[in-house]
Amino acid sequence: MRYDLVIFDNDGVLVDSEPLANTILAGYLTELGHPTTYEDSLRDYMGSAVHRVHDLVRERTGKALPDDFDETLHARVFAAFERELVAVDGVTDVLEKLTADGVPYCVASSGSHERIRVGHRKTGLHRWFAEGTVFSAQDVGRGKPDPDLFVHAAERMGVAPQRCVVVEDSPLGVQAARAAGMDVYGFTAMMSADKLEGASGYFTAMTELPALLA
Repeated sequence: MRYDLVIFDNDGVLVDSEPLANTILAGYLTELGHPTTYEDSLRDYMGSAVHRVHDLVRERTGKALPDDFDETLHARVFAAFERELVAVDGVTDVLEKLTADGVPYCVASSGSHERIRVGHRKTGLHRWFAEGTVFSAQDVGRGKPDPDLFVHAAERMGVAPQRCVVVEDSPLGVQAARAAGMDVYGFTAMMSADKLEGASGYFTAMTELPALLA
C-alpha cells in the first residue's frame, strides 16, 4: 500500500529529544518531592503531553504540581535542546526521499508548538516542514493516547485516516494511531517492539523506514 500521508511523531522520531527531556523531567519531579527515575519517566510520560504529568501526580499523591511547573520544565528542556539536541540519525534522508517521491508528510506531536519549533530550529529540520504541516496537542486540547491529534492532522492535510501511516516510538503514540484508524510503524531505537504492541511493523534504524512505507 502506498500511503497518501505520512504522519511523524516529533520527539524521538525526528529529534533525539527523549533522553534529554525525560532526564530533566525525572530530576524536576524528584526535586519537587515526587521521586522519579529516568526509567519511570519513560514508562509513564514518553509520548504524552504535559497535562499527563499533572494528572498522574495528582492521582498518585493527591497533590497538585506548582503553578509554574510547565514554565519551569519547558525552560529547562529548551535550554538543554539549545545545548545538545540533534536530529535522529538518518531522518533527513527519509524526508528527502518522501519529498522527491511526492509523498505528503507532516508532524503531529504531544509537545507544544514552541517545543517543536525550538527543536526544529536547533536541528535544521524546520526547512522540511512547511507552514500548515506542524500539529500539536495544543490544537486539540488532549495529547496521546487520545486519537484526536492524528485525526486532526489528517483532516487538515485532507487525507482519510485509512490512507495515513504514523511513525511512532512510544506506546501512547501507537495506541493513539490505532484508535485513529491508521497504520503505525514502531521505531524501536528506545523501546523494544514488545512495548510498542499493536504497531503494523517495526524498524530499528531510519534507513529501514522507506522500504516499509513503500
